[in-house]
Amino acid sequence: MSDFGKDYIKELFRLEVPQEDADRALSIFRSEPDIAATLGNPLVTHDEKRSVIAKLFPETLHRFLMSVVKGRDIDHIIEILEDYSDALLDRQGTIKAVVRYVTPLSETQQADLRKFITEKFNKEDVAIEYRHDPDIIGGFILNAGDYEYDKSYRTSLRLMKESFQNKASEVADSAEAGDTLDGGAASDIISVLKTEVRDFNVRSGKTETGFITRIGDGIAAVYGMNNVMYGELVEFENGVRGIVQNLEEKTVGVVLLGDDRGLTEGSTVVRTGKRAGIGVSDELLGRVVDALGSPIDGLGKINAEDYYPIEREAPGVIERKPVSVPLQTGILAIDSMFPIGRGQRELIIGDRQTGKTSIAVDTIINQKDKNVICVYVAIGQKSSTVAQVVNTLKKHDAMDHTVVVCASASDPAPFQYISPYSGTAIAEYFMYKGRDVLIVYDDLSKHAVAYRAMSLLLHRPPGREAYPGDVFYLHSRLLERSSRLDDEHGGGSLTALPVIETLAGDISAYIPTNVISITDGQIFLESELFNSGQRPAVNYGLSVSRVGGAAQTKAMKKASGNLRIDLAQFKEMEIFTQFSSELDQSTTELLAHGHMLTELLKQPLCAPRPHYEQVILLYAAQHGFFNDIPLKELREHCTELMGYIRSYGQDIIEEIEENKVLTDDLAERIEKILTAFEE
Repeated sequence: MSDFGKDYIKELFRLEVPQEDADRALSIFRSEPDIAATLGNPLVTHDEKRSVIAKLFPETLHRFLMSVVKGRDIDHIIEILEDYSDALLDRQGTIKAVVRYVTPLSETQQADLRKFITEKFNKEDVAIEYRHDPDIIGGFILNAGDYEYDKSYRTSLRLMKESFQNKASEVADSAEAGDTLDGGAASDIISVLKTEVRDFNVRSGKTETGFITRIGDGIAAVYGMNNVMYGELVEFENGVRGIVQNLEEKTVGVVLLGDDRGLTEGSTVVRTGKRAGIGVSDELLGRVVDALGSPIDGLGKINAEDYYPIEREAPGVIERKPVSVPLQTGILAIDSMFPIGRGQRELIIGDRQTGKTSIAVDTIINQKDKNVICVYVAIGQKSSTVAQVVNTLKKHDAMDHTVVVCASASDPAPFQYISPYSGTAIAEYFMYKGRDVLIVYDDLSKHAVAYRAMSLLLHRPPGREAYPGDVFYLHSRLLERSSRLDDEHGGGSLTALPVIETLAGDISAYIPTNVISITDGQIFLESELFNSGQRPAVNYGLSVSRVGGAAQTKAMKKASGNLRIDLAQFKEMEIFTQFSSELDQSTTELLAHGHMLTELLKQPLCAPRPHYEQVILLYAAQHGFFNDIPLKELREHCTELMGYIRSYGQDIIEEIEENKVLTDDLAERIEKILTAFEE
């Protein structure tokens, strides 16, 4: 609080401005910013300002507001009134408590209760209000300060019911795993229930509570809950939950995960003591869920086997092992030049409508029968677009190994913010079971925009491009969770394909440069290439994989040879010779070879190539078997060639897939079958 602010607050205390008048003025200034601008305008006369204040504000504040206007501090009026409200709360020497009961308390019980509250809150002056509430059945509920002590029979019965239900489900599960329920099993259940009733211990039900001081746009400022943790789930009185995001001196900022209907200033908020998380199980496979893990595909309930926090520390260096096993995308241009390994983070970046999602979907389709679980996280996309992706995956039988997490453009910003973390929690569930997992974040640009909107509503200071200062940490703590675990920790892996959308190909913007520096390489898709018919529209100069050959089979490495260098020379020569009329023989051959390679790397949607097909086609291209084929006929020629090899060269296919090595003997057999096909 500034020195001039302290002086104004002293003035408010001297004038004895009541809390309700200060709150009313604060509400007016927040809802109508033009009023403060008018009062601070030097062209408006003092009489006109006095008239505005008299018409809009309580009488107790007229003199004070005129002094603020004269002091030219009206721009800080909201901050002053907020600090005054906090100071009023601190000055309250009286602790107010509410006791709800069924049977009236005796004088002795009331005296004991007063003594307990006095000692607990170190306040001599205690005001206790007693309310008759038959709904609690019996016992009492005490609300005092930040705490609620629930000693009601209603809560005790609820806890007992939950305990019985949990125990009954455990017994039922064990019965399903073993024999059917005969008389012996039934008597076991009765014995268990008797034990539960005998040993049942009613918990005190003590919870830490707070109350809302400001709410709007899905954000609530809550006073109280002094021990609440960052990222903790809290529950509002209308049943909606929220995540704590700001920890300030007097209040906490909470992001609502639902509708704020029915919530007002003064509504109570209760701590749950749990970190925000999501229920996980194998039943998630083949399903479409929202950011909280609830199904939105109409296929029924998903039973959770475990609860994973959405925010989790990334595995340490000691728990990891090097990335060395390839994760095949089925896209020839990527697998040959920018290979992706299991446990890697490879960025897909480019303008809108350049095929970023198509690469991710093709990669998911290619994981069929490869023992890889896929998680597709849709952030801020249209629901129709997500439905189209799901239908594509179903059409190619890829949903059986896929989970789709959807936070569409119509969902609130908090849902879009937590969706990639929820998707990662689902992926980690499978990873820690020793499975290989692929996760696609589509896309993190919209994720950053949602976080920016949320942060500005939480009154966090904006930085470059209005993003908050921790936007780098937003994505780094997400992508660092992708790794390949060593055998001691299960040997699973989590491979990430984050997607970033650029504007006019500007990869030097704030968010793209952030994510480029976090990931292990990027596949850059270019609008010009896409529009010219080169699809996938991969820019071979700007794309890179920092894992490289370590995540590539020996067969692919040998077959691809100097493919990237050949393409780079071709692009350079093509630009250099576009104005030349006469070309020598070597230049003509180089250009022809480059055109052939470019045509070979074109690939239709949802048609990933298997590993053996990529190896054979690249070997044929690099050894001149396609040089005499017209470019328009090359795709059909390749299709016929692979059909011929599948018919007459099954032994070659099996050896490539089994050994992943291109030996001299195998290369000789490939040449023979290629020659036979040509003849």
